[in-house]
Amino acid sequence: MTALSWIDTHIHLDQYSDADVRSIIRELPRYGLDTLIAVSMNRESCQRTESLARTYPGIVKPAYGYHPEQPLPNSQQTGALLQWIETRISEAVAVGEIGLPYYRRQELAAEGYALDEQGYIDLLDQHLRLAKRYDKPVVLHAVYDDADTVCDLLEQHNITRAHFHWFKGSVAQIHRLAQSGYYISFTPDIVYESDIRELAALYPRELVMTETDGPWPFEGPFAGKSTTPAMVVDVCRAWAHIQRLDVSDAAALLYGNARRFYRI
Repeated sequence: MTALSWIDTHIHLDQYSDADVRSIIRELPRYGLDTLIAVSMNRESCQRTESLARTYPGIVKPAYGYHPEQPLPNSQQTGALLQWIETRISEAVAVGEIGLPYYRRQELAAEGYALDEQGYIDLLDQHLRLAKRYDKPVVLHAVYDDADTVCDLLEQHNITRAHFHWFKGSVAQIHRLAQSGYYISFTPDIVYESDIRELAALYPRELVMTETDGPWPFEGPFAGKSTTPAMVVDVCRAWAHIQRLDVSDAAALLYGNARRFYRI
């Protein structure tokens, strides 16, 4: 039987301890994993991601950007971050994680505060301009209603290589993403979340990838367990069952999708 190969297309590797990173990297061959797409949160996160990519070349593929579920940086901080990314853009496989702050908006609203919507849109727009300038794909955090705003911006910039990680949205939004040829990725919650399983049944096979979003913790059979890239094997098995595919065929398809999207 041919050995199966896997890629974790979305992991916050910089958020693990040095010891945990060493353990993760050491265990990758055991599970057939050969690539980690390591996304970033901010300037400090980008710097650690860069260091990890240089420590583990060929395995850790860095993506640089500012995650939206945190306070807006000021203009000086934004300019410094974008300049930092631009000087290293040839090393990056993507710009990300970027997007809009759906959950932060809900939290602030519950506390009686309004979110600076335009500020976050402007921040995203600047990252998209950078990605377009250097023909880099984008890794997106954009769920529910935010997906429509992000799709509008992608169309304005004529960006076609977009990866919506851990996507959640309406049937209409699902169809819009699929028709645009945007990719989505599934986390371990595909094993136990009914709405995610329904999405997995609908989305085109050729536009799907695997991820963990580690170290984010999961529930169901993963409750109490540390999230590691090996969990993409569980993601693939669940997706294969939903798609009525053999696991080996599903693995080859998901692996090929990731390599094609990220050009790795």
